[in-house]
Amino acid sequence: MTRIAAVQGVLAPYRHPQSEITDMVARTCLPAGADRRVLDRLHASSGVRSRHMALPLDDYAKIDGFGSANDVFIEVAGDLGADAVRGALRTAGLRPEDVDLLLFTSVTGVAAPSVDARLVGRLGLRPDVKRVPVFGLGCVAGAAGVARLHDYLRGWPEQVAVLLSVELCSLTFQRDDASMANLVASGLFGDGAAALVAVGERFPAPSGTSGGSGPSAGGAPPAAGPSIVATRSRMYPDTGHVMGWSITGSGFRVVLDPSVPDVVRRFLADDVRAFLAEHGLTPGDITGWVCHPGGPKVLEAVSESLALPEGALDVTWRSLSEVGNLSSSSVLHVLRDTLARSAPEPGSPGLMIAMGPGFCCELVLIRW
Repeated sequence: MTRIAAVQGVLAPYRHPQSEITDMVARTCLPAGADRRVLDRLHASSGVRSRHMALPLDDYAKIDGFGSANDVFIEVAGDLGADAVRGALRTAGLRPEDVDLLLFTSVTGVAAPSVDARLVGRLGLRPDVKRVPVFGLGCVAGAAGVARLHDYLRGWPEQVAVLLSVELCSLTFQRDDASMANLVASGLFGDGAAALVAVGERFPAPSGTSGGSGPSAGGAPPAAGPSIVATRSRMYPDTGHVMGWSITGSGFRVVLDPSVPDVVRRFLADDVRAFLAEHGLTPGDITGWVCHPGGPKVLEAVSESLALPEGALDVTWRSLSEVGNLSSSSVLHVLRDTLARSAPEPGSPGLMIAMGPGFCCELVLIRW
């Protein structure tokens, strides 16, 4: 089985209480003199107390179009991504040259060369490191990225793979857009990054093999962590319209349909139960739920549809309150916090859940 050796979360440099961000959104998104009561209500009910932003609040009014926002994305994503990977490798007891695969995901900016390519020299990764930049998975990409690392390491069990997620959601907020979707998103999403280091079941590699940080490379074995047992991907029919981007001249305009919680209630529980049953488990056996903080209504739908016990999603609710929804980075922050604050009993099962555009779901069965 694949082992998770380390998870490192980092946050954008500028932290603000929700009320200050709401004021900024009112200045930049609403017409002059407009009634802001709907905006205030939406932000107050988001479950978010504070968020981290890529820029000082006053600088968002200075962003002049998609190109300007994307330039900021490339710069800040490089800084946060480098910090996240360095921290994760340090915790795992590994060196940059030990990394065989770097999978990078984001849905809040684009770059060519991609952000992962720009980090190879900066981090000291090997020139033959395999890179997989992924765009478009959105919030589901944190769990999907973990699943794809597992797929890779089953084929290369002596190697080291790193998932890096960077999401700068604040750079996608649309100026002069008072649509309900934009106002909801501007009250929910924050900026951050996360890196996860995973190793295959035959790591460290025997002396003389390529890849990994086996004895011949002088690397230390990584810290113990949970194992990935199995994964499951699921696409839901006729739901492509409920979440995503409408890409316009001003950048990424959010598509966020109010039916998302209904989709979760309709599909998620059956998929979770069927997936767990294949491994002789039920939801009642899960000792740690690592759920993406999609928002209050989505979390309520998850809890109700799975009949979760009180407190099962406390770590997720806390993450939503403290930093907001970080898109694909969020579920990795929740995993880190679960391990740090309330690590379940070793050997017991856990489940990672994330959902995103498609509409789709990704499930990762973990053994703590």
